Amino acid sequence: MRLLTLGGTEFVGRAVVEAALARGWDVTVFHRGRHLPPAGVRSLHGDRTDPDGLAALARGGTWDAVVDTWSAAPRAVRDAARLLRDRAGRYAYVSSCSVYAWPPTAGYTEDAPLVEGASADADATAYARDKRGGELAALDAFGADRSLLVRCGLILGPYENIGRLPWWLNRTARGGPVLAPGPRDLPLQYVDVRDLAEWTLDAVAGARSGPYNLVSPPGHTTMGALLDACAEATGGAAELRWTDPEAVLAAGIEPWTQLPVWVPPASELHGAVHGADVSRAVAAGLRCRPVTETVADTWDWLRSIGGTAPQRPDRPPVGLDPEVEAKVLGG
Repeated sequence: MRLLTLGGTEFVGRAVVEAALARGWDVTVFHRGRHLPPAGVRSLHGDRTDPDGLAALARGGTWDAVVDTWSAAPRAVRDAARLLRDRAGRYAYVSSCSVYAWPPTAGYTEDAPLVEGASADADATAYARDKRGGELAALDAFGADRSLLVRCGLILGPYENIGRLPWWLNRTARGGPVLAPGPRDLPLQYVDVRDLAEWTLDAVAGARSGPYNLVSPPGHTTMGALLDACAEATGGAAELRWTDPEAVLAAGIEPWTQLPVWVPPASELHGAVHGADVSRAVAAGLRCRPVTETVADTWDWLRSIGGTAPQRPDRPPVGLDPEVEAKVLGG
């Protein structure tokens, strides 16, 4: 298989490239040159936000499939997809479950109502509309039969550049009392970035099309299992202090951002983030590794780069101020 990735040097794109190389695929990476791609690929440089940013792609080349991870202005997806529609077999766009109209009902499928106001021709607006606009751009250029819309939920694993799992790992590594937002058995959904990559490559190789919610089955893990794995992986010096959701919220702590991954049970946010129906992706071969493996491998990677994870400039930092944590815990 000849694969072109639009972005392939960070997190999701990098995982896709590494998985493709491991399969012996011929891989071309189109990127801005800010980070080195994995060894063994052909690199093409260009910035999709520049007027002539696709010049390197316009010079030629054909591929069996394209994987596009773009998250900003949909017109960048539009321009790339139109350029490649007669030179690539399939177009896989890494989208998001955020494309569903808010609030999605827990158990939502790929047929749930979608966010309004999205356009393939738009500049950057809001994340949900931008991702839906990217989907529309892929569909416009490649048609429904050659477009794969990978609607991801929470993504964790090595190379994470958002900071969610790295923050918990560094926090448990510091040891001492740790504010652990309850309940312990709160069900979580996420997808390990490597499982996302393998499923996406299987899907394009199998000529799949259409939208798929791509995240682990509901209850694949729990908040307790995730933080226990973090504490164990980082040496066991952390003392998890399980705290009722009401106490967390009463302290003015923001779910999801100040306490990454966690959202209150029975809330609209929990239904949206941890309540997707993924039966279609499971039927199409989705396999999810245990949370202990995701956590341990992410900790190994984090230590290998000095403990500080890369941070996407378009995303705000996450995590809880130590003074706020201590106050809630009565320290």
